[in-house]
Parts: sequence; structure tokens; C-alpha cells
Amino acid sequence: MRAVAQRVRSASVTVDDVIVGRIDAGLLVYLGAGERDDAKDVDYMVGKLAGLRIFEDDAGKMSRSVEDVGGGVLVVSQFTLYGDVRRGRRPSFTAAAEPGRAEELYEQVVAGLRARGLEVATGRFRATMCVDAAVWGPVTILVDSEKSF
Repeated sequence: MRAVAQRVRSASVTVDDVIVGRIDAGLLVYLGAGERDDAKDVDYMVGKLAGLRIFEDDAGKMSRSVEDVGGGVLVVSQFTLYGDVRRGRRPSFTAAAEPGRAEELYEQVVAGLRARGLEVATGRFRATMCVDAAVWGPVTILVDSEKSF
């Protein structure tokens, strides 16, 4: 699985002019599933995102996680994280999981984050979405479960 996690002051996602997910301070996570991803990738992603220490402590050091600060998490499906542009100019998405399996994995990550007590909002899987965010820092972290094992 691949994720782009951004520290935000607020974020929302809109589908057909209706806000379907919104958080105050926390993490905006763009999440993509790969064709070889399974339960171990889900567990890795949940643990990494919940525990990612990118929020400042009283001394101004990034040593707190979204769990520590009581922040929210907005998870937006993003298969284009598996876009491969090594050949030509049009991305290839062959490494992305097929939509049915990708949605299962996406929902498992969302459920895992909720099970840790986090407030989790989502976009709408396979929809065209408009994401608005007040990125704070900016702090943007790439997380790839394939690079963890």
C-alpha cells in the first residue's frame, strides 16, 4: 500500500457539491492499494499512520502522533499513487489493485484506524472528489508498505 500523509489544520472532501468527509486538525491521507497487498500491508499502514510522529510537542519538535494530539484522519482513495511513468507520458496503473480488492483494503485501513480510537472521515471510493486542505507546515510524508518488509 502507498499513502501520502499531510499534516493539516483542516481538510474536507466534496462529491457532487456535497461535503462527504471533514476533519479539523489531523492527517489528510491519500491511500492507494497495490495488486500484491494483503492483511500485513493493512496492519503496517494502520500502525504507521496512527503513530506517525509529525505533530509538534511543547518544545516545537515533531514528536507527537495524530493519536497523541487527538486529531482526525481524512482518508481519500487514490489509485493514482500506483501510476508508473517510467515509459512514455501516460501513466500505467497495472500495479494498482483491481477496484473491488482495492476498496476492501481501503475499508480495512479505515476500520483499523477507527479501532485505534481515531476520528476517521472518508471520501467516496471511485468517485470524482474535490479535496480541500489547509496543509500545516507543510509536512508531507510518503508511506509505502512494500518498503517495510
